[in-house]
Formats: sequence, C-alpha cells, structure tokens
Amino acid sequence: MSGANAPLWPVRGAPPARPPGRRSRLLALLTIAAVTAVAILVTVLAIGRNSGPPPPPPSLTIRYIEGLTREQMAAQITAVHAIAVARRQLDPIMTARGYLGATRSWLTPAWFETPRTRRGLEGFLFPSTYEFIEATPARALIAQQLAAFHDIWAGLDLAYARSKNLTPYDVLVIASMVEREIAAPEERRLAAAVIYNRLKAHMPLQIDATLVYGFHLAGGGSITRALLATDNPYNTYRRRGLPPTPIANPGAAAIEAAAHPARVNYLYYVLRPGTNRHFWTASYAAFKRYCSSHGYGAC
Repeated sequence: MSGANAPLWPVRGAPPARPPGRRSRLLALLTIAAVTAVAILVTVLAIGRNSGPPPPPPSLTIRYIEGLTREQMAAQITAVHAIAVARRQLDPIMTARGYLGATRSWLTPAWFETPRTRRGLEGFLFPSTYEFIEATPARALIAQQLAAFHDIWAGLDLAYARSKNLTPYDVLVIASMVEREIAAPEERRLAAAVIYNRLKAHMPLQIDATLVYGFHLAGGGSITRALLATDNPYNTYRRRGLPPTPIANPGAAAIEAAAHPARVNYLYYVLRPGTNRHFWTASYAAFKRYCSSHGYGAC
C-alpha cells in the first residue's frame, strides 16, 4: 500500500526494513536541528511581542495646601509614607528628616535677589500637588517646589513694592502673613495694604499669625498678655517692621496680593464674629468701637 492508507507498522511477514545509512542519519539530525531552531525563534519573537517595555514604577502623590510651614510639609511626608506602606505596600525613601535638612539653607538665585543670600527655604516651597516614586529623595521633591515657585515669581511685577523700598524677600514675607491671616480671597489685597500702611507709618504690625509661628503655637496654646510682652523676633506687637523670615509658604494669590496691595488707607482690621471676613478701617476710634460692640475686649 502507499499514500494515506499505508500501514503504520510493517505488514506481518514483510521483509525487515533496511537500517538507515550514514547519509540518512545525517539528514535526520539536520532536520531536527532546523526544526528546533525555528521553534526557538518563534518563541523569542512571541515573547518580544507580548512583553513590551517594562511598566513604570508606581507613583505616589503629596498635596501641599497654601499656608503650610516647612515643618508641616515635612510632617505630611511622614503621613504619606505611612499610607504608602499600609495601603500600597510601598516604602518611599523620602523622609521628614531629610526634607527638613535639605530645606534648612539655600543660596537664593540671581533671578530672585541680588546680591544672592543664603536663607532658609521657608516661603519658597511652593504649595501644590506633586507626584513621586519610592526612589525619589527629598531633594527631588524640593526641586519641584522651587521650580514651581520660580514659574510664579518670574511673572510677578515688583515695581510697586520697589517704589515703597521693599525687597523681593520683603514681598515674600508679606505674602506669607497674608496667607496665614486671611481666609477670604477678596480680602488678601486689603491685608497687604494694612501691612504696607503700617510699615510706612512706623507702626508695629500686630499680626497674630507671626506670634503663632514664632512661639510654635500651631499645635496648641493661646496668645496671652504675658506672651505679647515676651521678646521674640516674630512678636510683631513689640517689634516694628517685618518678621525676619516668612512664616509660611504662600500660594500664588497671596504672592500677587503682596506685590499689589489695595490702594486704601486702612490700618486696622478685626474678624467679624461668625464669619471668615473682617471689619476694616483707618480710624482707631472706629476700630475700638467695633471691638467693644462685638465683645472683643483685647482690641
């Protein structure tokens, strides 16, 4: 028989098959080798098509709101680290200690001020949302914050502030006070105006937010008469002029307000009870009357 109907085994009684010669064995080996090579090539090509580029490392997010201090930003790194470990089984190398160490001192660039000065980074750490990975060090996050700060500062017109003999660093200090003192966006330029006007009149600024910063009251404690009498660089009730450094890291709106205060003659403001807005006036007598009629005995 032949073709598709040929038996799989020799027919009983048929003469035994002749053993293959040397040439036949060589051809068989070459055939097996060729088939194996083709199979390996097909497998490699399939793996190459299916694997693609390696996946990117998982990202983490940290969000800094306006008005945080350098220490509060560092504490938030610790909080994000705990969440990353507990919920995503990730272990970022960035630490609060590393962040505080890297933000302690910085030579300000020429685009900010001339001559360049070595300062702490309080005020320069722009608040925004930043992404990082497990291997991101603190300095890389700080570099992102400084780049964001530069983008905002580069578009700022400081001509009015300079006309009032204020330096770029003075404007940043004012912006930080505005950020910490004012919650209502429409009042930021009014608060900046009060600071400008008090500086011009050589009056103490008397801004509570500087006391909170200077005496570390953010975690608890209250402003008392004894505290107001204490000498401290950030006690703007005792000392005239601006505090020595920013007291927080302001956002773009507060920075803009500090560079362009409202053109008003206000010298006083006090919180309207039950709101986040203030009563504003240029008259000390009107200020005292408002305080008295609304139960503010300490005004």
